[in-house]
This record gives sequence, structure tokens and C-alpha cells, in this order.
Amino acid sequence: MEYSNENINNVLLHLTKACYCPYGKNYYVCVFAHIRTMCSACNVLRYCYDMVHYGHSNQLRQAKAMGDYLIVGVHTDEEISKHKGPPVFTQAERYKMVRAIKWVDEIVEGAPYVTTLETLDKYICDFCVHGDDITLTVDGKDTYEEVKKSGRYRECKRTQGVSTTDLVGRMLLMTKAHHSNTGTSSQECTKMTCTPAFDLLGPKGHSPWTGVSQFLQTSQKIIQFASGKEPQPGDTIIYVAGAFDLFHIGHVDFLEAVYKLSDKPYVIVGLHFDQEVNRYKGKNYPIMNVHERTLSVLACRYVSEVVIGAPYTVSKDLLDHFKVDLVCHGKTEVFPDRDGSDPYAVPRRKGILRIVDSGNSLTTDDIVQRIIKNRLLFEARNQKKEAKEMAVIQAMKRREEEKSKERAQAVL
Repeated sequence: MEYSNENINNVLLHLTKACYCPYGKNYYVCVFAHIRTMCSACNVLRYCYDMVHYGHSNQLRQAKAMGDYLIVGVHTDEEISKHKGPPVFTQAERYKMVRAIKWVDEIVEGAPYVTTLETLDKYICDFCVHGDDITLTVDGKDTYEEVKKSGRYRECKRTQGVSTTDLVGRMLLMTKAHHSNTGTSSQECTKMTCTPAFDLLGPKGHSPWTGVSQFLQTSQKIIQFASGKEPQPGDTIIYVAGAFDLFHIGHVDFLEAVYKLSDKPYVIVGLHFDQEVNRYKGKNYPIMNVHERTLSVLACRYVSEVVIGAPYTVSKDLLDHFKVDLVCHGKTEVFPDRDGSDPYAVPRRKGILRIVDSGNSLTTDDIVQRIIKNRLLFEARNQKKEAKEMAVIQAMKRREEEKSKERAQAVL
């Protein structure tokens, strides 16, 4: 596909223009996004999917901090397929997943792919927010051009160290280099899982907006995601444990069902360390390491607290420490502990174990199978997207070179 100089120049204009917002403190924020990483290429594979991960949640957290009420527009499957390619999750799944993110006040189902002033006014939004990457239509136009011109556009920082492309690479390459406490060998650290940080033009001519460096957990990031709320008198303290890998709609439905078991629930999620998950799941699971899974779970509105590296067996000491009233597990298989014992023997004996049927049997394995099944379609889609981004990047490079020459001539 050819991209006209006019389209590229319009994109460049709005990428470099500082947008002024004339509104005061009391305003609504509208994020019209397809809730997917704007990724294009890695050095090994070229895939991109619409999985909702902690990077998207962090974008919404930042957007909510800019205003008082956050509305998130979510596109239909048809819109995403037209501009980006086939989505992994259905629109119904994506609607529910976005609603479950605790910073979201409202969603707009079937939001238009191009955000216009008419859309902002329709939902009484003062401005819209997007990450500091670029979003292009199928014909290479900036989807936020109109709102940028009017000064009703703001940007939030892209979360470093996360990319849907990287997550997919972990699935397809079956590496373990991403596990938090596994030593990284030169054989395991593939280009997909250990991609260096990107500069403006990206490595080897690839788009920089989808580069991923190693994710580094910080106490500040955990504080930003955590609720900070202690259990109150009268709360029902509910404990659940698991991998919660590639946090998806199956997890959301389960946690929502657990949350609804009480009028005043305080849900604690115990996350197993990577090596523990790999012991009972096998292959290269978990796809996301424990630090990544921590943020994904903390972003869910049904979760009050997370235990990082929870013991596999739910012991009496754990129940007493957190004053647990109820222990819940889904309909999925319970694997025995290393010594062959039942990890839920204590709560079972105390009569506080409840098996919860969320009505959703979707698993992380199912997500991986969806990706493998459609990998060729996603590769073709990703190549088209990269072509659009690279056209803009090359134009930016040429413009910068021209400015440098003009500055040099001015000095002479």
C-alpha cells in the first residue's frame, strides 16, 4: 500500500505538536482505544494480538489520573479486523475485560476507530487520551488528527518492558528466559524474549513503538496498582490462589463470581512463583512472570490484595495470618503438591473450601491455541501495520535531517 506525503505530513505535524488543553480540574476523560498493544515487529516473529495486559491497564490508570471520570471506547471485531487484523478475543470478551479494570468508570461498546470531536461531545468528554505511540487507520492516517488539532488530546507514557508481540513470542518459541527466577542462558534468551530497548528508528529498521525491553518491577509500580485498603470489620476475607497467567476473561469471570459470594468481600489472590507454576503446568508456563502477573491481577476491580509468591499448599498458618473466612477454587484441575498431598486439605477439613463455577471454561491453554491457529493471518496483518508505521518513521527521519541541514547552514 502507498501512503501519500499529505497523510504522512499530517501525522508528523500532530506527533510533534504540543497540545494545549484549556479545561479546568473537573473534566471527563475519554479514552477511545482498541485495547491492544500498538505493536508491529520483533527481530524474530511478526505477530500482534489484542490481549489485555498490564501495559493497557497502566495506560488507563494514567488516563484516570488526568480527570474525574474515565470512559473507554472499545472497538468491534469488524473495526479491528478492518484496520488491524483478526482479534484474539471477541468483542463481548473484550468489553467485559475492560469493564473489570478498576480505573474504568464506563465503556462505550462499538466505539468508532477514528476519534472525532463529535464523538467526544456525544459522551460529554473534555478530551481523549492515548499512549505516546502512533495509531494509524488502514490508509495510513492518524486516528487522532481531528482532536489533536482542537487541543482535546493528551498522551500518557507507554509501559516499558511489555509488548503483545513479546508475549506471543514466548508462546511460540517455548522459551523460559522470562521466568523471574530462572537464570537466562544465551540459548534461552532469544531475540523475541530479550529484545533491547529501541531508539527512534528501532533496530534494523523496525518500528520503535512496539519495542520491548526487559520488564523491571519496582515498588512504586506496585503501589500505583495496589488498592492500599485493609480489610474492615464485617468484611468476608476470601482467598484464592493460582497462576492467573495471561490474565483473561476466564479469570475475570471467576473472580467476579468469587466477589459476589459476599456483600462485603475482601478478595486476596495468592500468586505462585514461576517455578511452581512450571512444575504443575509444564511446557514454558507461565507465559508472564510473577511480576507481570502481579500487576495484571492488581488491576482487576474484584481484587483487594495480592500475595506475591504464595505457597502452593493453603496451610493453617496462611489462613490464620490473613484471617481467611473462605477459600475458593474454580472447576479446573487441582494438582497435588510436590509430596503428593492435597494443597487444599486444610480448608477442606475446616469446611471453608468452596468450588466456584464461573460458567466460563476458558483457560490460558485455549488462548495459546487461538493464537497458534491464526498465526499466519496475524503475521500478514502485522506486516501491513509495520509498513504504515515505517512510512511515518522514515518521513520523520527525513524531516529531522532537513532541519539539521538548515541549522548547519544558518550557523555558516
